[in-house]
Amino acid sequence: MSAKLPKGSRITGDSRNDLASTLVQRYERGESIRSLADDIGRSYGFVHGVLAESGVTMRSRGGATRGAAAEARRQALREARA
Repeated sequence: MSAKLPKGSRITGDSRNDLASTLVQRYERGESIRSLADDIGRSYGFVHGVLAESGVTMRSRGGATRGAAAEARRQALREARA
């Protein structure tokens, strides 16, 4: 996506559905809510709310931060962004 949304604008209808589907796909590929929020220029709460509306099962907090598992996760994210 990478295009920042206008600050304070309401996102409704088809544009909200399109945004939600994009966010769901990216979240399910392993991106964090914070990185999604930074990318589109919205708050963590907004992105979390859109994902929750879409029925996404949220991951637990934290995650692999060291070792082979963390490196594999970072590599998968790099490939997904490319």
